[in-house]
Amino acid sequence: MPQTTNTILMIRPVHFRMNEQTAVNNYFQEELDLKNAEINRQAQEEFDAFVEKLRAVGVSVIVEDDIESLDAPDSIFPNNWVSFHENGDVALYPMFAENRRVERREDLFLRLEEEGFIINNIIDYTEAENEGVFLEGTGSLLLDRINKKAYCALSARANEDLFIEFCEDFDYAPFLFTANQTVDGKRLPIYHTNVMMCLAEKFAVICLDSIDDKKERKLIVNSLKEDGKSIIAISEAQMHHFAGNMLQVQGHSNQRYLVMSQAAHKSLTAAQIAEIEKYCPILSSSLETIETCGGGSARCMMAEVFLPKA
Repeated sequence: MPQTTNTILMIRPVHFRMNEQTAVNNYFQEELDLKNAEINRQAQEEFDAFVEKLRAVGVSVIVEDDIESLDAPDSIFPNNWVSFHENGDVALYPMFAENRRVERREDLFLRLEEEGFIINNIIDYTEAENEGVFLEGTGSLLLDRINKKAYCALSARANEDLFIEFCEDFDYAPFLFTANQTVDGKRLPIYHTNVMMCLAEKFAVICLDSIDDKKERKLIVNSLKEDGKSIIAISEAQMHHFAGNMLQVQGHSNQRYLVMSQAAHKSLTAAQIAEIEKYCPILSSSLETIETCGGGSARCMMAEVFLPKA
């Protein structure tokens, strides 16, 4: 089972802005003193340049426009509501913010089928929203597909019971922990696992400083080492530049790339860059507006497609 894919689904925004409903527990979001139309225009420019860079190295990017009438400010982050699996399963996830639930679009599945992908089964966890229980896709879940392990930092958007249910359904061993960040002098849960941790084939980038519980930290480190992964530790300051929000993808001739934002790239030390480049080149793109208002970065924008092809 591969850890990386050559195909990703991305949603081009039409109403991108700061989402007040997600800002309550996404401490990465900040206001910009700009009109929403200008914020959206800048986000579209960043999106288009990012897609162009990915396609230039041979990543197959399926781009769908957001639907104007939905008024979905965070539609640019599709990996939170859906995941596509190698056996033809699609998982749909319950979302914390009510205005993000409209992002779930079955017409996108038709688009993937038109592209030759096979969807066998849709596993729908969205009823959990009625109970106030959430698990936001591969924002909350980090999947080690090769070793069948799933990592999850618990938060208001990542429920323990639902995570365990997912692991049982998809046959992953669960690894749970709490990851915190300092906000106004308090240690508060990081909203998504994928802003503090990235799993690549042969290495992991992780903000170990955010795992305050020593036993939990040891559990995660030991699990990664057991699988022969090199651990590249980032600081909390680097995490705030989205250095944890990276994704390894495949380009031409199965060449791997570690994809991240320009801000993440610039925050890395020469030693960290050298360690990553032992395994694969870095591909980075400026996502400043998206990161500032959306509180998410490169990894959040890419929904990996592992579905089988007809």
